[in-house]
Amino acid sequence: MTDIRPETGDVTGTKDKDYNLLWFTEACLSNALRLEQYIADAERDGDNELAEFFRKAQADSTKGAELGKQMLAARLS
Repeated sequence: MTDIRPETGDVTGTKDKDYNLLWFTEACLSNALRLEQYIADAERDGDNELAEFFRKAQADSTKGAELGKQMLAARLS
């Protein structure tokens, strides 16, 4: 069994907490884009309840991305 050590920035040059914030922001942005397709699929099938559910999820993802971008900007300046 291989002993896997946590990456603390020695390999990537980015501390875990900074990497985590970058990853979170990218994941939120990616999710918001993906949900755009899910909304369109639900609307195409006439499922307004599901489309609204995905719109709310998209708004949450967008909010997470905005908060992540603000925090990144503050920390990288």
